[in-house]
Amino acid sequence: MSEVINNREHTIKNTERQTVLKQIFVDLHNGRNVDEVKAHFNAFIGKITIEEITQLQHDLMEEGGIPLDDLQRLYAAHTDIFRGSIEEAESTKKPENEPGHPIHTFIQENHELDKLIKSKVQIHLQQFIQEDTAENVYKLLEDCNLLLDIDKHYSRKENLLFPYLEKYGIYGPTNNMWRIDDFIRDGIKEAKRKLSNYDGNKQEIVNLVHFIMEEVINMIYREEHILFPMALKNLTEDEWVKIAHESDEIGYCLTSPAEEWKPERKQLGENAISEGYIKMETGILSLKQLELLLNHLPVDITFIDQDDVVRYFSHGKERIFARTKAVIGRTVQNCHPPRSVHVVEELLADFKSGRKDTEDFWIKFRDKYVYIRYFAVRDENENYIGTLEFTQNIDPIKAIEGEKRILS
Repeated sequence: MSEVINNREHTIKNTERQTVLKQIFVDLHNGRNVDEVKAHFNAFIGKITIEEITQLQHDLMEEGGIPLDDLQRLYAAHTDIFRGSIEEAESTKKPENEPGHPIHTFIQENHELDKLIKSKVQIHLQQFIQEDTAENVYKLLEDCNLLLDIDKHYSRKENLLFPYLEKYGIYGPTNNMWRIDDFIRDGIKEAKRKLSNYDGNKQEIVNLVHFIMEEVINMIYREEHILFPMALKNLTEDEWVKIAHESDEIGYCLTSPAEEWKPERKQLGENAISEGYIKMETGILSLKQLELLLNHLPVDITFIDQDDVVRYFSHGKERIFARTKAVIGRTVQNCHPPRSVHVVEELLADFKSGRKDTEDFWIKFRDKYVYIRYFAVRDENENYIGTLEFTQNIDPIKAIEGEKRILS
């Protein structure tokens, strides 16, 4: 009986703490001074766990009482409030100290980013403030080029780490972080654009670079004190092995893994593909033949099922957009940046309702002209069973002239 009472008291305490934590966000939303809110937090909460932060962010998103844009601003403010107050979980094994482990690599990248900001960006920004010569503009532009390497760090986080957290029901931190990642990416690109076409808009650039530095440093803190400990607590060793294996496809930021990570136990073996055969209406192929055939198509294809879950993507030699095996089993909405999810939702709604059967887009992407086609896949009774995405670099096709009738 005493154990039941103690458990009930513990639950009440946790409920009260969550109520106080939610009120902190409401106070910030209503314009209360951050220093006052922090003093309130220190007085009534003191220390906070990763689990409480995760639950708080999840609850706020689910309840929907605060607009998403405001949640974004408040999420940035809470970094200052929680700084120094997060309880670190005790662990005898520290994967983040194992060279080659994905978290070790993430942290090494953060160290390089921190060093870049403090040893170059800050110094070059001060020189630019004092005198906006062509040389000082160029130094700052070079720094932004280096900073843009952060895209690889964020892409691995979003496309490899986030899917596994979502698998364990953890959505709040991932959605919020992705939004801030996009703000940082956009800020760096805008700074590059303004510096490349410098027309004396000095203060705009100063404000923008200050914003970038502050947000990058704050994101480093969020990752290392909230995201990474949360991931280390939830993900299995098998999942870390998969993340490490697929990270090369996306690339690394300003550095690379110190070495190949080898867990204490035997590495996961590659599952050999079955040699069984598939009988189709127009022929028979082994699974191996079918996979090779799909991977040799000069296009990228991705299939999502009727529940919007990614079930397959081809794996050709030169993919246009990065895909990792971690997206398999993930909803397509969570494979896109939050700011573009509404486009995905609208397209799928048109396909499911039968309003559309196809939709095409064409964009400039790096050095390619990319044609993206979407097809509603329906069975013989016109029931919607999924969507096929078909992506192709059409630059070589656009360059075709005349005729070719003989072997070259």
